[in-house]
Amino acid sequence: MLEIACNLSRIRASLPESVTLIAVSKTHPAEAIRQAFDAGHRIFGESRPQELCAKYEVLPKQIEWHMIGHLQTNKVKYIAPFVRMIQSVDSARLAETIQREAAKCGRIIDILLEIHVAQEETKSGWELGELKRYVDSAAFASMPNVRVRGIMGIATHTDDRSVIRRDFSELKRCFELLQPYFGARFDTLSMGMSHDYLLAVECGSTMVRVGSSIFGKRDYSRQ
Repeated sequence: MLEIACNLSRIRASLPESVTLIAVSKTHPAEAIRQAFDAGHRIFGESRPQELCAKYEVLPKQIEWHMIGHLQTNKVKYIAPFVRMIQSVDSARLAETIQREAAKCGRIIDILLEIHVAQEETKSGWELGELKRYVDSAAFASMPNVRVRGIMGIATHTDDRSVIRRDFSELKRCFELLQPYFGARFDTLSMGMSHDYLLAVECGSTMVRVGSSIFGKRDYSRQ
């Protein structure tokens, strides 16, 4: 417990008060999340709906859960009753599915629009032009149970910090271009992970997703 608490304290100390820290707990056991919870942290990110639901059942209900991984439309119904934010909304079909499932639960679910900026084609996300066309169609006006809070993105996986900075700067530009469509509620730019979150903050991130620097290396055998 001491190691996780110390890691959290160190990372919090490195962040401005205006930046939200998401503790990415995917593949880590519920016991590790409990340790972080006992150290005062409340916001956790998961990538797989099944794992998220299992942890939700056994961990304190004061936890604010964020879905940060690619989400299939047929899995939305499992997390809609409790998830606080879905960060990885990468298609109109997914946004509309979240609207339907949120309405069934009588909830409003916060979402982020995931934008593709990385050089890897395997990474998901909207192309900005496609997203602007969708936003221009006023489609979100017919989704009262979805609240668009901002955007998220993942930088290119590289050691070249100039490339990472370029990707983060592009995400910041996209955020500023889209903000007028949504107004004051559009306040979240989620970018930056364990290896690059300080650079992300320099580039304007308001939310960072940090996992291994808090919990250690992921155990993919648990998936």
